[in-house]
Amino acid sequence: MVTTTHHHSCTLCEATCGITVTVEGDRVTGIRGDEADPLSRGYICPKATALADVHHDPDRLRTPLVRFGDEWVETSWPAAFELVAAGLREVRERHGKHALAVYQGNPSAHNFGLLTYGLPFFRELGTRNLYSATSVDQLPHMLAALEMFGHQLLMPVPDIDRTDLFVCLGGNPAVSNGSIMTAPNVRARLKAVRRVVVIDPRRTETAGLADEHLFIRPGTDALLLLSLIDVLFAEHLVCTGRLTPHLVGLDILREVARGFPAERTEPVTGVPAERVRALARELAETPRAVVYGRVGICTQEFGGLAAWLVVVVNALTGHLDEPGGAMFTTPAVDALPLAALTGHRGSFGTYRSRVRGLPEFGGELPVAALAEEIDTPGEGRIRGLITSAGNPVLSTPNGARLERALDELDFMVSIDPYLNETTRHADVILPPTVHLERSHYELALANYSVRNVAKYSPPVFRRGSDQRHDWEIVLELATRVLGGGAPARLLGGLGPEAVLELGLLAGPHGLRKLHKGLSLRSLKQEPHGVDLGPLERRLPGRLATRGRKVNLAPKSYLDDVPRLRGVLERERPALVLIGRRQLRSNNSWLHNSERLVKGKPRCTLLVHPDDARQRGLGDGDRALLSSASGKIAVPVEVTDAIMPGVVSLPHGWGHHRDGVRLAVATAHAGVSANDVTDEGFVDALTGTAAVSGVPVELTPEREFDRS
Repeated sequence: MVTTTHHHSCTLCEATCGITVTVEGDRVTGIRGDEADPLSRGYICPKATALADVHHDPDRLRTPLVRFGDEWVETSWPAAFELVAAGLREVRERHGKHALAVYQGNPSAHNFGLLTYGLPFFRELGTRNLYSATSVDQLPHMLAALEMFGHQLLMPVPDIDRTDLFVCLGGNPAVSNGSIMTAPNVRARLKAVRRVVVIDPRRTETAGLADEHLFIRPGTDALLLLSLIDVLFAEHLVCTGRLTPHLVGLDILREVARGFPAERTEPVTGVPAERVRALARELAETPRAVVYGRVGICTQEFGGLAAWLVVVVNALTGHLDEPGGAMFTTPAVDALPLAALTGHRGSFGTYRSRVRGLPEFGGELPVAALAEEIDTPGEGRIRGLITSAGNPVLSTPNGARLERALDELDFMVSIDPYLNETTRHADVILPPTVHLERSHYELALANYSVRNVAKYSPPVFRRGSDQRHDWEIVLELATRVLGGGAPARLLGGLGPEAVLELGLLAGPHGLRKLHKGLSLRSLKQEPHGVDLGPLERRLPGRLATRGRKVNLAPKSYLDDVPRLRGVLERERPALVLIGRRQLRSNNSWLHNSERLVKGKPRCTLLVHPDDARQRGLGDGDRALLSSASGKIAVPVEVTDAIMPGVVSLPHGWGHHRDGVRLAVATAHAGVSANDVTDEGFVDALTGTAAVSGVPVELTPEREFDRS
């Protein structure tokens, strides 16, 4: 049998590593790193090999399924489309367009078919009830981009390859390979950095590589950052460099930070005042330094303030838009000019959710409101739902309430290749092709890469004659639900490649470079990808604000500071829960790969020895973890890598639900952290779910059994 070699990209995490796939017939025989890829340079993490497992997975759906009670029946694509279109039309006609909701999962960001066709279709539906993984992830960073730089996509990334001081809050890039910092092989990159400081409630894998690790209590990052800013002003260390004429709000910041001296915040954050002062001086005195904050600072009750203040610290120390600091990319396909032409740079608070009044962001509502918008009676109640590439039962707060709510819907359809914990509630499942069966271009994450690159990957396998790409699925639904004019608004049947071609030609490396410009044709001739160079200074030209100014003190944040000040006097819970990222896992959807879940169980609760001793728990014991929203039984792992008063459970497990077709995942079920997170616990400013810092109680399971 003939062996063929294909160059592709791994789309299973933020790193987007270049891979070389060897194939014999219809079987993958090997996946290894592509040495010639300009960004990953031969590196791949364990998840890349799971592309083969997903492709060959016997549990993967290839034919539409229709549910009749507890039974699933295969049907043809035309029949499935007719059922779905009828169900969606009926919801809209009987209850109005806002009665139909959409949830888009994290994998959408890696799928340029869904980005170019799915996102426009969902917005064409005209419903206010759009939801996505954004509000359990990066929303606070996007709000800071909108409020400070004028566009929600203008998020700076650490220029990690040229920095001398890397300060990391609430992130674990050694495991994630970056996140809003597309950086394959972060371990090697960090080893080249002169000094690394990690501030985190857990001694993470990244902290294990760092020169210094400081414990911080969950949810207090904004206090620490304000103390850093206070030191910078008090000790006359502020130096904003060439951006000084383009910055506004410095005097306001000085006054705000004055109320948060390091000695005042130390008892709450747990970070010694002398270390805060030393770190502020170090940031100010190091020519190439950067502060990086990630999901741990976003998904907490002060996520909006924390994300804002990370940008502020970088600006005040002269490290914004400077080599080695926080910089902006020059992507080959630039979404900002297109968004400017359509007048959509982002939005915040233009409307609010029906039940709780949580704010809209970017045309979406916070997913923490989804369950209540379904199960709370009244006008405007959600009666129908589309899920696309997502598993919100395991990925959003209080998944138990959400799964109960899903059973109250009039109609639900899922665009998903698996019968999982969420899609089992659907009336119809429409399974798209998977990674190696479709072409790929990193439309979204190229905007946050630590180096400017471009790469197009054709599919490794031809799709089956009775398979559909996800963009074809949504295009068909658009035609049937919205009428004949919808395909024209979604570029008809031209496909994602046509959108990519236009984007490349109009981009900064396209037609303006004349015969040397990037095009889809030229990219196809470079199967390993094209290196477009290191990050460059982009400000003030890249700014989308009035007068090309960076607003360091937006009113929305200033109005939220009094809420933060209240934490200084508030009694702390005895124990709080945080999540954790794992190298061989990505959210909820790679647990059906035997090679990724085999070995020692990883769904364990990390508990500090002092906390375990106080509760009569030992390593390996089972305990009951309970919160305001639920309780779960978990195996305990006693370790001093976690801060006293904090416990940690990984995200994405909980595959014990009945009615799923995930044989491997079910055998390694674990428990869902989101069965004890609280949908009522959110960042009041942004509506982002606060899944970090959830108050919990921990008791031996045997004591619960006796009661």
